[in-house]
Amino acid sequence: MIMNRPPAALLAASLLLTGCGGGAAASPGHGPAAGPASSAPAASPPVSASPEMSAQGAARDLPGLGPKTLAGIPADARQAVLVSGRGKNSPLSTVTLYRRTEEGWQAGAAWPAHNALKGWSAHHVGSDLRSPVGVFGLTDAGGLLPDPGSRLPYHHSGRFTSPGTGFEGEPLAGSFDYVVAIDYNRKPGTSPLDWTRPLGPKRGGGIWFHVDHGGPTHGCVSISEQHMKELLRTLDPRLHPVVVMGDAPSLAR
Repeated sequence: MIMNRPPAALLAASLLLTGCGGGAAASPGHGPAAGPASSAPAASPPVSASPEMSAQGAARDLPGLGPKTLAGIPADARQAVLVSGRGKNSPLSTVTLYRRTEEGWQAGAAWPAHNALKGWSAHHVGSDLRSPVGVFGLTDAGGLLPDPGSRLPYHHSGRFTSPGTGFEGEPLAGSFDYVVAIDYNRKPGTSPLDWTRPLGPKRGGGIWFHVDHGGPTHGCVSISEQHMKELLRTLDPRLHPVVVMGDAPSLAR
């Protein structure tokens, strides 16, 4: 249950400030990029280095996905982040890392997560307070804090700010300490702060993985700071990582 929800005007103002799924308006947290992204060193620990990631078994196909969703996963994708929503209208989800092997998709770490306040949408639009359902690339990262060892290009900037409070009154400070841009309605290969919207501003944008602040998001997926750092160190552009995200009925199509 969502407690102490702010009035609609305050909620809308917070949306523009944070920018997470916030549509056309640039903001301190999701404005145009300032300067080029910096690339992390090529050398980094192998994906299998985490004991948590090697603790689970292999699955030939990603679990719970139907033919339409599976068809959306590129053939060259060797890493997938599966975000399984608890329900179509729920802000709670689970993030599971997968690596494709000769035997199929190998399950790794599984982490609790938040998604958007009102759940999920197969036709996300700005300010609908739902996270987009689909398969999207993961090509770019950044954050307010220095690069913790990301394999993806990492844009370190003071403009990754997150002022205000969330839907449950929790402070948003630190939410954008680390982010991974989800390639929904954005230009891959640019800073997460780039405001290019190929589908147009009405379809929203600024959908990221970011640090969890203890409550629902406007459209992003949030996990703990520790898990964000592990995600950044795991995603490898040479393996063409993607995110597969949505509620169970949508993913089963």
